[in-house]
Amino acid sequence: MTERLPIFPLGAVLFPGLVLPLQIFEERYRDLMRDLLEGEEPFRFGVVSIELGHEVGPGAARRLAAVGCTAELRGVQRHDDGRYDVVTSGGTRFRIEDVDDSLSYLRADVTMLPEESGPEADKITEPVTRLFHRYCDRLTEHGAEVTELDDLPEQPVQLSYVVAASMVLDRHDKQRLLQAEDAATRLHLEYDLLRRENLLLKVFPAVPASEFLGGTVSPN
Repeated sequence: MTERLPIFPLGAVLFPGLVLPLQIFEERYRDLMRDLLEGEEPFRFGVVSIELGHEVGPGAARRLAAVGCTAELRGVQRHDDGRYDVVTSGGTRFRIEDVDDSLSYLRADVTMLPEESGPEADKITEPVTRLFHRYCDRLTEHGAEVTELDDLPEQPVQLSYVVAASMVLDRHDKQRLLQAEDAATRLHLEYDLLRRENLLLKVFPAVPASEFLGGTVSPN
């Protein structure tokens, strides 16, 4: 069963549980917010990573990823000039089935994706947790400001998203994690990525240019 969502293309990947603030200034996305707030709750739209193109300007996002995540509105401030400052949180993953560009902003028919632990997911949670703590320690040693995440969730789905959202990775790797079929698959990918990143941090005396997410990950 499909559902129609307004789509917000973004040069980043949104994960379930991740807090995402947005400044909305383009006219088409002001239209999106206005239409959204005139509808019924829950107020949510789809965030989809841009695979080809960029965020700003007409026709900027020329190709979108196949899987995105709903952004659920948690707070909104409308400015006198029509801009919006909003705070959202990642909700449910979805797969795009069809795109409608008849309005100023994109809409899409999407299928919501289930969240399953997958086979033997419990066996990979401890190794991923151990490698993730080592990763945080090495980032700190290199001078990065890392939010304390001592109380990582034990539940595989939640753990997989906290780790995915918190790692410093390029968009391709982030999208691979979002699209993983289940938590076990995602955790195995994270295990390999954490081993790679820990080795790089051990060999090279520099922190990646991207920012480590600070205080924006919720395991709920």
